[in-house]
Amino acid sequence: MSFSAGDRVRVREMYPPGHVRTPFYVRGKAGIVERVVGEFDNPEELAYGREGDKRILYRVRFAQRDVFPQTPSGSDTIDVEIYEHWLVPEGDGR
Repeated sequence: MSFSAGDRVRVREMYPPGHVRTPFYVRGKAGIVERVVGEFDNPEELAYGREGDKRILYRVRFAQRDVFPQTPSGSDTIDVEIYEHWLVPEGDGR
């Protein structure tokens, strides 16, 4: 496991073709790991009928204003469950 609750992370800005579980609107955004959800088969592989290797799933909390700049309140948040291979430490340039 690479991350723990409270770690600051950034979602990779990847745009692979096909089925992915990471919403477009959080790619490139920074957030905080709210919790480790668990380890599951990779749904990006399962969607194509391939055997999915195990991946760790995290719940990441973002300031809603960072995701949707038009949000009037600065205190609202949005939580998204994201698999580990989509996350890097916040200061990492990948």
